[in-house]
Order: sequence, then structure tokens, then C-alpha cells
Amino acid sequence: MEEEAKMRTCHLLDLPWEDVLVPHILCYLPLQHLVSLQRVSKQFHSLIQVYLANCRVFDLSSVGPSIPKEAFCSMLKDNKVLHSLSLQNCSDWVTDKELLPVIGQNQHLQRADMSGCVWLTRHSLVAVSLSCMHLQHLGLAHCEWVDSLSLRSLADHCGGLQSIDLTACRQLKDDAICYLAKKCLKLRSLSLAVNANVTDESVEEVAKNCRGLEQLDLTGCLRVRNQSIRTLAEYCPKLQSLKVNHCHNVTESSLDPLRKAQCSDRC
Repeated sequence: MEEEAKMRTCHLLDLPWEDVLVPHILCYLPLQHLVSLQRVSKQFHSLIQVYLANCRVFDLSSVGPSIPKEAFCSMLKDNKVLHSLSLQNCSDWVTDKELLPVIGQNQHLQRADMSGCVWLTRHSLVAVSLSCMHLQHLGLAHCEWVDSLSLRSLADHCGGLQSIDLTACRQLKDDAICYLAKKCLKLRSLSLAVNANVTDESVEEVAKNCRGLEQLDLTGCLRVRNQSIRTLAEYCPKLQSLKVNHCHNVTESSLDPLRKAQCSDRC
């Protein structure tokens, strides 16, 4: 009877944390629920910290419109196994001071999204390139602090990069993009949108070096012309998506070969 009574009063927190709760229960809960669970008691707070120290994906998009700086730092202070990091909902306040420690202790990071993080500097991108050599996917949209020096550092150390979003990174010019194309031959997805500095030189270098390219966004690249689009058709047989909205110097004559190639593949 006593045994039965003990079984009836068994609590969730009595289960082994690292062997049962973390890998078999908490991993199925949205981060928003975990954040709320932390507030239940000191024990639950400690349990969630154990989980956060072992989680491989950190994405705050479901938590709410914003997360306090202190909460972000507390959540990630013990984590050294991240594979994916999204800074959405942190973009209006996150700086190098908060991000650099996280990057420095997570050398196995494969995916990072820093899009819209306007308060970061080139030091964060250099840190990513030096610490995260297994990086495959990187979002830098609307990060106008990205410059040639930091992009070259990324290209030198992250040759396995498969996708990068450089939308509205307006400091970048042809020299930096060409350097990236020569170093990151495995690129499958690239956005150079909303950058008036991009010319045919960049697009042709990407086409000739990144033969496995599947997606390219050139929206608003006003200096791109037909010649580079023809080069894409010649060198990138796997290209599935090409965006050239507002590229006024790109005409149907250069796009037609790409459409025919796609039609041929489907047929």
C-alpha cells in the first residue's frame, strides 16, 4: 500500500532530468511554453536551464514580439551545442556584447540568422567565421554593417556555406561578392537583392563558380544586365528560381533560355 501511495504522489520533477525529461518530453514543447514553465518554481527554472544548455535549436520567433536582453543571455549562457540560432525578436537590441559569448562557445553552429540585427557590427560576423567553420546557412538581410572585410573572412573560413542572404547589405560591392563566389563553391541559395552596387561582374562570377546554384535573388540590382543572365543559363543548370524584379536592364531575351532549360528538365 505504501508503495502504491508513493507511486500516486510521484511528480514530474522526480523523473530523471537529463535521461528522460530533457530528451523525451521537453524537446517536444515550444520554447514559448518552456519560458513560461521557468516561472513555476525554482526547480522548474533549474530544469529548463538544463534543457536550454543542451538544446541544439534556438529560435525565439514563437515567444512573442520581443524578448528581454537579460532573458536571452540567461537562456544561452551554458549552451555549447547549438546547431541553429535565430536572432529574430532580438534584432532591435542585440549587440556584439550579447552575441559574441554565444558564438564563441558554439563552434558546431550550422545555421545562423542575424537578419535585421542593426546594432551588431562586423566583429560579430568575423567571430562567426572564425568560430563556426561548419556553418552552412547564414541570414544577414538588412545588416548594413556587413562590409568587404567581414565577408572575406567568412569566405575564407566557411567554405561549406550553402545559402546566404545578403539582401540590402549595401556596403558590399563586386570585389567582395566575387571573392565569396570563388571560395564558397557549394552555394545553392544566394540573395544579393536591393544592392545597387551589384553588377554583371558579381553575377557572372557566381555563375561560373557556384555551378550547383538553385536560387538567386537579384531584385532591385539595377546595374545587372542581360549578359550575366545569359551566363547563368550557361553555367547553372540546377537554377530553379531567379528573381529580377526591378532589374530594368534585364529583358526577355536573356530570360528565355532559362525558361526553356527549366521546361526541358520538366519534360
